[in-house]
Amino acid sequence: MGIPAPIPDSPGGPPLPPADALTDVMARLADPAVPGGQKITLIEGGAPAEAAGLDRFAVALRDNGSLPLTFEARDLGWSQSAPGHVVATIVIRPANPPAREFVYPMEFAPAAGAWQLTRQTADLLLQLDTGAAAPAPAAPTPPR
Repeated sequence: MGIPAPIPDSPGGPPLPPADALTDVMARLADPAVPGGQKITLIEGGAPAEAAGLDRFAVALRDNGSLPLTFEARDLGWSQSAPGHVVATIVIRPANPPAREFVYPMEFAPAAGAWQLTRQTADLLLQLDTGAAAPAPAAPTPPR
């Protein structure tokens, strides 16, 4: 399930947020110096149980040489499916020269004068462990 195409900024309507309001969300999520507990407010419906997963995400980026990442927001528009939400194409460039840039459509929700990554986008982009136990693997099929 992808993110619907944006509705362009309309004259007379509310202005779209500046691109850096969205890229700042992504930069904070990727920053290992920002504790996971402080990042949960950057995700719509973020929960304390996700803090460890957010820490692991940033540490993995650091450990594989991707940091610092640079972010660019393109094609900003209003969401067709969620009024007040903004969709944008986010370009992520790792510091590691052989690594290629990553381009991903993302949706952001307004929250107390700031912006958050929507739950749908966070679930697609980040693998956050909420502490729930993974299901046990199926028993192997006995040989015949």
